[in-house]
Order: sequence, then C-alpha cells, then structure tokens
Amino acid sequence: MAAISLRNVIKRYGLGPRANEVIHGVSAEIADGEFIVIVGPSGCGKSTLLRMVAGLEEISSGQISIGGRVVNDIEPAGRDIAMVFQNYALYPHMSVFENMAYGLKIAKVPVAQIRERVDKAARILELGQLLTRKPRELSGGQRQRVAMGRAIVREPQVFLFDEPLSNLDAKLRAQTRLEIRKLHAELGVTSLFVTHDQVEAMTLAQRMVVMNAGRVEQFGAPEEVYARPASTFVAGFIGSPPMNLLSGRADASRFQVGGQSLVLPQAAPRAGELILGLRPEHGGLDAPGAQGWAMQVDTVEMLGAERLVHGSVGDAPFTLRMDSTLKPPRAGDSVTLHPAPAHLHWFDPQTLARIE
Repeated sequence: MAAISLRNVIKRYGLGPRANEVIHGVSAEIADGEFIVIVGPSGCGKSTLLRMVAGLEEISSGQISIGGRVVNDIEPAGRDIAMVFQNYALYPHMSVFENMAYGLKIAKVPVAQIRERVDKAARILELGQLLTRKPRELSGGQRQRVAMGRAIVREPQVFLFDEPLSNLDAKLRAQTRLEIRKLHAELGVTSLFVTHDQVEAMTLAQRMVVMNAGRVEQFGAPEEVYARPASTFVAGFIGSPPMNLLSGRADASRFQVGGQSLVLPQAAPRAGELILGLRPEHGGLDAPGAQGWAMQVDTVEMLGAERLVHGSVGDAPFTLRMDSTLKPPRAGDSVTLHPAPAHLHWFDPQTLARIE
C-alpha cells in the first residue's frame, strides 16, 4: 500500500502558444489506504488525471508520487499499480482462471503462488465456481468481477478504477458497488475510482475530488461536499435532484427573486447581488405558522418513497422533495416553503464560490 501525492499536475496537448491545457494545476494528498473517488461530468479531465497516475499519459509539468517515490518518468509496469477499465478487456479464449493468472504468468511468478493468489481473489469475489468458464459464459457483473480479480492477484500498492461500472445495469451497479466497498475494507489498498455518477461517488468515497473543466472544485468527505458545497458547480452537480440556486438581490432579511420578495429566516451575509442555494429536501413544506416563500407548482413526480414537486419561486425554477406519506399538491397549486436558517447556502455571483 502507498500514499499518492499530486503536486500542481498540468497536462497540455500540443506545443507552444497553440497548446491546449486540459488539466490545470491539480494538487491532492491521498493517504495510504484511502478510497478516493474522482467525480465530474464527461470531458472534465478525470480519466486523463487517472491515466497520468497510471503512467499511460505523460504529465506536462508538476509531480506525481506513489509511496514516496516520484513516478513522473517511470513506466506503468514499474509503478506497482493495477488498473480496472470500463471495458473488461478479458481474453475470450482463456478461462476465468487463466485471465486472472495471465499477468502473474508473464511476470514468471511460481505456479504454486499463482494458484494461491487466484484462489484467494476468487474466494473474495465469489468466483470459485466460475474459474473454468470462458468470458462468453459470464454475465456483465461476473466479467467485471473477473477484471477486478485480475487486479487483486497482482497485489499492487494502488488500485485504479476507470468507470468500471458504466457497462452494468442499475441493479448490478448497486450490487457491484457493495462488492467494491467490501473489497476495500478487506484489502485496505489505496484506491482511485473515476466516475461521472455522483451516486457512486457519494456511496463509495472516503473522500471525493469534484472536477470541472480540468480543475478541482472541491476535495473532501462526501458529507462535507454535500452539506457545504464550495461552489455553485458542486452544489448543482452533487445531489439528485441538485440544489436549487436562486439568483437575486439581498437586503438584510429579504431576498428579491424576480418579482417576488422572500423573507429570509436569517439575514443574508451581505447586501447586493447573491445566489441563494437550498436543497430540495430542505424546503420545509410542513412547518405551519412560519412566514414562508410562495412556490407555484407545475408538476409532481411519484418516486415510491418520495415525491418531487417541480415549480417556481419568483421567476426561478425550484424542486421540492417531500415524503410520499404526505398529501401532495397538484399542478397549479401554490404552496408555502419554510426553509430553516441552517440550510441556506450563499454564493458570490461573480466567482460562483461559497460565501461563509
């Protein structure tokens, strides 16, 4: 196992003034044994960053260290890492056992040791009954477990996962997430996991790196990122449905949104143009007697244990999450929201950064 250090890592494609910079000075310190998720929308640079840690992409400047050793100029094979890709990349003509053992065989590991490592990985991943099968005889989830087993037998310092669950259906993704969590709890190997799915990020990460356009927007525990987003991007990306963001003008305990003046439960941090954020579950619809905000309802979605009420506050779209046991409003109704002071988030409209 090993800590990972990223110090002002930059990636450019091309040379000179026409070079295209896609990773802009990423820095992060990852402790030995941590499970870190790198999350962000497609094209934000998360897979490029992972490939630079793996050595599959050269870095333009900065420094990457694994286990205290600078690996900028070390080939992937010398970095003592194992990578699990989005596509399983299994050899179709080999059995599960042969696929898992192939890397060890190439490295001339003794046969008895190969058998021992493969059997151990198969036991962890519940593949013991499948070792003689070919990949075509396996389900998607089983193939992904074989790919993970191939990484486990290497006994590397670091695991790198590049969107390994993207090819699975929703039920298998949830099941495989649990398997990955159990795997990390048992092995304790430092892991970097790339995904565009914020649910995967929230459920798997000990800490998460939220990326946007090649930059780190926030690095912290899932609870911290969700409860105190560092920017409007993080507020809108983490959470399903995302945080409601209302642009308006604050004046002490009032906030003007379009033609509606909202009474704030607590004074704004400053006067002037601001962005106010409120999570859908913090609308406080069932708080009678308090002075609230009028929300015009457009539609209601039934999602089993909860309902999503979509509408508008002033001229801004707004989504409210409510328990399905409560009587829902109907399209065209006007409801009153009662947000608590602790759940209001404020952002600067120029920098889009959080205001404490």
